[in-house]
Amino acid sequence: MTTLKKGDKAPDFSALDQDGQAHQLADYAGKKLVVFFYPKASTPGCTAEACDLRDNFERFQANNYAVLGVSADSAKAQAKFKDKYEFPFPLLADEDKTVIQAFGVWGPKKFMGKEYDGIHRTTFVIDENGIIDEVIEKVKTKEHAAQILK
Repeated sequence: MTTLKKGDKAPDFSALDQDGQAHQLADYAGKKLVVFFYPKASTPGCTAEACDLRDNFERFQANNYAVLGVSADSAKAQAKFKDKYEFPFPLLADEDKTVIQAFGVWGPKKFMGKEYDGIHRTTFVIDENGIIDEVIEKVKTKEHAAQILK
């Protein structure tokens, strides 16, 4: 599973957001970047996590952070999710899982006794120079901003 760790160079990703706008690591040089991977748009845990980040977005901005959400949902599903909850940050529609696999968050999961492959809820904090500063694998969906902005 997640093999990237603190001190590693972040993968040089490129993907489209809910509006078809391209985002890549280089766009965020000079800023700290929070990349949060979530299993599925509009589900309860993912909604709680993204809403907590939204509610603390001004604190992120004040500390020179940009925020990007990533899942394998379609651009349409991401746009619906973003609009419904008024997220101030882009959501990448990584349907081919290029970014998800580059960050190593795709793998076997268990839910209600069934095993399947899916996205592991993981957040990467990347510094101004593109180096991973923190990997959060035990995400507290309702208090995620506090885990990042300690």
